[in-house]
Amino acid sequence: MEWQSSLRIYAWLILLNAPLLETDAYLVLVHRGASPAYSKIRNDTFRTLATDPLFRRRVSEASLIRLLNAVAWRLHDAKESRIESASSASNNSKVTHTATADGSPELHSATPVIKNRARALTLTTEGSDAGTSEPGTYVQGMNVLAAPFLYAARSESEAFVAFHRFITHEVPGYVRGAMSGVHKGLALVDKVLSIVDPKLSLYLIGKGMHAELYAFPSVLTLCACTPPLPEVLRLWDFLFAYGAHLNILCIVAQLVMLRNSILSSPSPTKILRSFPPLQAETIKELTLTLIKKIPDDVYAEIVTHAQY
Repeated sequence: MEWQSSLRIYAWLILLNAPLLETDAYLVLVHRGASPAYSKIRNDTFRTLATDPLFRRRVSEASLIRLLNAVAWRLHDAKESRIESASSASNNSKVTHTATADGSPELHSATPVIKNRARALTLTTEGSDAGTSEPGTYVQGMNVLAAPFLYAARSESEAFVAFHRFITHEVPGYVRGAMSGVHKGLALVDKVLSIVDPKLSLYLIGKGMHAELYAFPSVLTLCACTPPLPEVLRLWDFLFAYGAHLNILCIVAQLVMLRNSILSSPSPTKILRSFPPLQAETIKELTLTLIKKIPDDVYAEIVTHAQY
């Protein structure tokens, strides 16, 4: 698909199986004002793709702030609803349990589960109001992840529904306070590289270069942190069609493309500190080749890593 295609956002919405959303529903969220995550959002938006002239010309910081703030409200509301439901279920269980002298085996076994579920819903992680069992309202990096949606969409409401669907159904593990899905993804980058290119993997490990040190932005943002933007859009066409989990293999593909440069460098840190410009077509072709080398159990990990 041409990178400037006005049809792209509709293809993405279909591939993401996103629901319909009336513009008025988005405006209601916008008019609620600052969400609990507003200050965090404002701290990040001004530097979103700051060096990309295409993005800066088409997407204003105000638009990005509105989108992220609306998403934060939607996630906040969903979280509050779950907490209320869990609290209500827990209270009902306690009343039923105390009214019975001995209690049934079902009630005995169900009560701890409900308590644990309620506890999980109220736990928070450091620096975030996100529970460990659900998406938070905002984590650093969501601004970059939202940027391509705003660029491709013809309206903020379209970008909103696509972005919200994506983070809640495709990569919920990426936007929790602990970013558990991102850390699993980084471990998988190391694992996959060791499978497809043992020599390169051993060389990087010997230099102390684990994926945690260089691939965090690429995992979290589905490579949107690496310019140019037109190539990001083309790569995302591929990822939404085949599955966002394949971003792990796309990152490994980029490492393989840099293989000679890395192996000939006494300090690969300099090379990996900033990945070279994306080449979407080459990355896609290499990714589809690498898939054939991945054992079924490892591929299953790749498919599910962003969910939990």
